[in-house]
Amino acid sequence: MDYSQFGSMIPELIVLGIFMLVFLFDTFSNEKGKRILTPLTTILFALGTIAIWIIPASCEEVFGGMYINDNATNAIKAILNVGVFIVFLQSSKWVNSDEVAIRKGEFYELILVTLFGMYLMVSARHFLLFIIGLESASLPLAALVAFNKRHYESHEAAIKYIMTAVFSSAILLVGLSFVYAFSGGSLYFSDIALYIGQGEMSGLLLIALAFVIAGIGFKLSLVPFHLWTADVYEGAPTAITSYLSVISKGSAAFAFFVIFVQCFGAVYSDAWEWMMYAVIIATITVGNLFAIRQKNMKRFMAFSSVSQAGYIMLGAMAVNGLGLASMMFYIFVYVVSNLGAFAVINTIEEHTGKLSMDDYNGLHKSNPWLSFAMTLAMFSLAGIPPFAGFFSKILIFTSVTSSNSWALYMLVLIALINTIISLYYYLLVVKAMWISPEEPKIGTFETERCQKVGLWLCVAGIVFFGLVPYIYQYCYDAVQSSLGFLTFFNL
Repeated sequence: MDYSQFGSMIPELIVLGIFMLVFLFDTFSNEKGKRILTPLTTILFALGTIAIWIIPASCEEVFGGMYINDNATNAIKAILNVGVFIVFLQSSKWVNSDEVAIRKGEFYELILVTLFGMYLMVSARHFLLFIIGLESASLPLAALVAFNKRHYESHEAAIKYIMTAVFSSAILLVGLSFVYAFSGGSLYFSDIALYIGQGEMSGLLLIALAFVIAGIGFKLSLVPFHLWTADVYEGAPTAITSYLSVISKGSAAFAFFVIFVQCFGAVYSDAWEWMMYAVIIATITVGNLFAIRQKNMKRFMAFSSVSQAGYIMLGAMAVNGLGLASMMFYIFVYVVSNLGAFAVINTIEEHTGKLSMDDYNGLHKSNPWLSFAMTLAMFSLAGIPPFAGFFSKILIFTSVTSSNSWALYMLVLIALINTIISLYYYLLVVKAMWISPEEPKIGTFETERCQKVGLWLCVAGIVFFGLVPYIYQYCYDAVQSSLGFLTFFNL
């Protein structure tokens, strides 16, 4: 074995290096030394994120073609790292609380392991490596969901998550066993595409595709595979909920795009195009309708994230480089917008324990800064100009309609109608904070310093990248320069 191939896995090596440093420091330092574990991990991770942004990708297939780290995969890893860095900032007060402080090393270690698994998912070009990455990302998340050991709701959420994860993995593996049979005994993406392109459409292939969509749809909370989402989001610690809502979805969406366009692109119009029409329409619509009914803010954000997953998957329907670039930009905007909302929810919960939307009535009188940040996050998630969420939706709609298909035009029209519905329930939060005549139920309090920094970063991302298209251009250039390696773009 040529061990020099590991040199192509720069992002993975960076995350593993940070993991080992955090693990050793947490294991061998005394109680006084552990006080600096949070700033140490955050600083190390910030440096690692910068390194991934600036170090060029190797742009070569290694380990027999099972793994690739080109500019597109490197870009999505960098975007995921930005989200994890913000989560670290926002969770600093919680991990140093009396209940969690003794286990804060475990928190960082589990997060880094899940991130490593997500890296493998997006770089995999072989289903064996993809499954290893998927399980590495999923199983530690169950431990994170159950991190509040003394809370019954956290235990219940973890059980629901792990049972659903196991069931969805079983469905995915059954689907892949059918795919393995169709591809002449190969699990390489390129081999599968070759065999499927040469064969004829069959009912068994349709079943295999449906099973694979179901298995990955669990990670994305696509309808009807979303039933775990609200209960898990509500029961998990809010810091973990924010991580689940954005980082996990971003990696799964990118992996979904690569798998379905590279492996099954030849049967796009014959098979999975109409499957995804139904799934996307159901996801956006059901997520919106159920979000309207929610009063608990974490359940509200859960159904909001279900709807947002549908918009993210619109990029996959473009089946071209523009669609992938638009999806990556949407993921980045979703990261800063959703984490901005969760930062406010987390801060208020830590200081008051309140999670009901009614508790936000009159919030601007006692906490104007938090009300302002939450308003920007809601506006961005709703797609109101000139914030980043508006441009992310415009770009993803444009990429879908670039193929001049009447079916895709109808899909975008339905998505636009649902955007109007989403505008209503996002503005319910804004109305509660700014227009409600009630006196505030939440008193004035001081936000912790690291949480302020995380919230400022989210607000800056919402405003700045709504006006300056740097991130989109970065994603677009990364995709275009990767086309020689992502050879499944034949459009």
